Amino acid sequence: MTNITRRTAAAALAAPFVHTAKAQATRPPNVILVISDDQGYGDLSLHGNPHLTTPHTDRVGAESVQFSQFQVCPVCSPTRSSLMTGRYNYRTGVEDTFLGRSMMWPDEVTLPEMLKPAGYTTGIFGKWHLGDNYPLRPVDQGFDESVVCTGGGLTQPSDPPGNLYTDPLLKVNGKWERRSGYCTDIFFNETIRFLERNRRNPFFVYLPTNAPHTPLQIADEYWKPFAAKGLDETTAKVYGMCRNLDDNMGRLLAAMQRLGVNDNTILIFMTDNGPQQVRYNAGMRGRKGTVYQGGIRVPFFFRWPAQLKPAKVDRIAAHIDVAPTIAALCGGKLPSDRIIDGKSLAPLLRGESAAWPDRTLYTQWHRGEVPELFRACAARSQQYKLIDGKELYDLSADPEEKNDIAARQPAVVATMRRGVEQWYRSVAAERNFAPPRIALGAPQENPVTLTRQDWRGTKAGWDPASVGHWEVEVARAGRFDVTVRFAKTSAPGEAAVKLGAFSGSAKFDAGAESATVAATLAKGPAQLSPLVNVGGSALGALYVDVNRKGD
Repeated sequence: MTNITRRTAAAALAAPFVHTAKAQATRPPNVILVISDDQGYGDLSLHGNPHLTTPHTDRVGAESVQFSQFQVCPVCSPTRSSLMTGRYNYRTGVEDTFLGRSMMWPDEVTLPEMLKPAGYTTGIFGKWHLGDNYPLRPVDQGFDESVVCTGGGLTQPSDPPGNLYTDPLLKVNGKWERRSGYCTDIFFNETIRFLERNRRNPFFVYLPTNAPHTPLQIADEYWKPFAAKGLDETTAKVYGMCRNLDDNMGRLLAAMQRLGVNDNTILIFMTDNGPQQVRYNAGMRGRKGTVYQGGIRVPFFFRWPAQLKPAKVDRIAAHIDVAPTIAALCGGKLPSDRIIDGKSLAPLLRGESAAWPDRTLYTQWHRGEVPELFRACAARSQQYKLIDGKELYDLSADPEEKNDIAARQPAVVATMRRGVEQWYRSVAAERNFAPPRIALGAPQENPVTLTRQDWRGTKAGWDPASVGHWEVEVARAGRFDVTVRFAKTSAPGEAAVKLGAFSGSAKFDAGAESATVAATLAKGPAQLSPLVNVGGSALGALYVDVNRKGD
């Protein structure tokens, strides 16, 4: 199915399911892919949440093919890179969510890049989290229109100071612009306007909200009713953000109907990992950051009224399957020069589960310098799940992962361990965990602002004492101004910059918040290391602005 043409893709599904006018089959389907942030499997009333009602998302589920055993990575960026490429996250360069490990290599072929040759107009409205600078931005990776928050979400160090969930500064096609309203409302507003402009031609919309991710900013009218029921403030605010998201799902469904694109639009709803905080999670063990079911099992609803009837699928599937599935159904072309780990789910969407072979899915993420075999890793077949190479669970009999049966099933453990080892060798060998680089001085983005989101090093972090460096590529040699921004100082000091063979410094007075170093830089890869010295104490930069001035 991976190279199926648009027409044959529609016909392949039409035979058992079509129940709309012939005109629907003459053009490929539109696609809207909605993924929320840190919303767990249990954060839907459809999945038994006793406190939260989500009628519009529940409706999407009820009208969809629901995958009950769908898994992702336990944290944000790794899931998103696999979603965009059909490849395991380690192949793409993405290991974690920050400190330079959430940037995806620019030579990865993304889902919008697969669809554009088939005539699709593409847009992203929400959280990208795979790189903020050229050549890693959504506008560099196949999206025609882009309205996104930077880094891992609003209020993080990648943001301008003081940014909030309401009336935020957002990157609009690569440039900062302020938008009015609440972030989730904004992202859905932008989506609906995109649909209005592009409804007559095939479109692909990626709608990754940054709710209900912390810092849990939401209007009182949404969260206080939950607090009035006796829930703690944290849970009440999470549920308030989920309820707002559900209201927006209702607005999206209404807009699709109004614009005449409802029937021939594939609408996918899913989430990126389990819940961050302790709350109802459908009885599953663990949450975000763990590879137990509570961290990696998420909702996955696939709605396409023109072709699919509602159904439930219990076969295992994963984030790596999304891009191959959409490419197959929409006439997109998967790259043939690299490993695609995922499979098209079209046979399961058609109800052909009996002929679907078992397989083993893998998930791993890493916080630190270099990933390690069997660390924060899970291997999952239809029946068994191996965690960190040592714990074994029979999920068919023990979905809550209460009983480790590794001692009773050594042969299963040995077989699955060999599978993990083979998988790890394959994904590690592809790039050997080398980091992507941010381009400096390229005409596509100049000046460039570097943030703590993407710096690296053993002392890198987000606290005031953190010190790090960025892996960069000087795209064009020439004269540059390198401006180091830092917290307001009470004493004079000096800002130093080292970038490849260049080193220089600039003094500043008490009360300063920045200092600019003039630099002449050679073309090529380098590390950019800033350091701020105030009264003998070293401080890290908050931001570094690099502006190419000329040859």
